[in-house]
Amino acid sequence: MANVTFSSPAMPRDCTVYAVAGDTSTVLALAKRHEVPIPCHCQDGECGACLIKVTPLGSKVMAVSLTDKEKLTLSVNGKLTKEQLYEAETNDVPPPYRLACQYIVRDEDILVEFSGEPGVEIDLRR
Repeated sequence: MANVTFSSPAMPRDCTVYAVAGDTSTVLALAKRHEVPIPCHCQDGECGACLIKVTPLGSKVMAVSLTDKEKLTLSVNGKLTKEQLYEAETNDVPPPYRLACQYIVRDEDILVEFSGEPGVEIDLRR
């Protein structure tokens, strides 16, 4: 089981939920089940509205592969550099920004931060 903590200025307080081991749900699906207000539009990795920042909590880091749609959308929107893409593809180092509709929850504790505004990174709201 994994603990997923959602944090956003759009929420009154952080929310930690359990992700069932072996489930192949995305962060967005998990958020919807628990009424966490991650903005979304297409839910298919093309619009970038569900931009999140993912930080592993603890020593267990399980790199989740970027989908082709995620690579393109993040790159076009300036959220994925060539260096980050190289590190993700060759050294399994996940980039900080992901799309909630594409990121599959694995057996690791993570912090998921989002601004509450479609496609706006959390670091711009701090």
